[in-house]
Amino acid sequence: MTITNEQILQAIIQTLQMVSLSLLVGSLIGIPLGILLVITRKNGILKNNAIFFVLSNIINIVRSVPFIILLVAVVPFTRLIVGTSIGTSAAIVPLILYVSPYIARLVENSLLEVDSGIIEAAEALGATPLQIIWYFLLPEALGSLILALTTATIGLIGATAMAGTVGGGGIGDLAISYGYQRFNTLVIVVTVIILIIFVQLIQALGNNLSRKVRRN
Repeated sequence: MTITNEQILQAIIQTLQMVSLSLLVGSLIGIPLGILLVITRKNGILKNNAIFFVLSNIINIVRSVPFIILLVAVVPFTRLIVGTSIGTSAAIVPLILYVSPYIARLVENSLLEVDSGIIEAAEALGATPLQIIWYFLLPEALGSLILALTTATIGLIGATAMAGTVGGGGIGDLAISYGYQRFNTLVIVVTVIILIIFVQLIQALGNNLSRKVRRN
């Protein structure tokens, strides 16, 4: 059985929905977590060993769980949130749980690249911790943060494909249902090509945005 253009288009739309919504919510969670990791660590502007220890370990624990296991493990939570454990909407819940700690670590690494002299200068000027974060730390790390979110987006694309193994919809579901299960090599090749195009476009966009920010 062959797939139609409409099925391919629907799968692409579902993948874009999963990636965009998961990235949006995951960023709203992950970016603040990444900032907290930086400012509460040793020598941070709001040093707090207890908060850093707890937060760092929680993030490490969640990140250590393979996504395919996370998909199954959070099924009751997914049902509680969206009322079902299959389909595009259901896949977004574990995707958010997967990408949030990932983004937190990427943001942490980006912010740690900022020259400590800039922070010291801001403190010498009497800037508050919030002002240091908003006017000094984030702007200085913006180029790196864009690349970090680009990496997170590409990771999400791979995760959405994996979500297709449990009926999550999107390109991955198309590859499993019409390619692997029906021994249709052409479908698998088409879906792989689509995913490659997605990744190339997103990486190119991220690189260009980061380059422009660094020049400014």
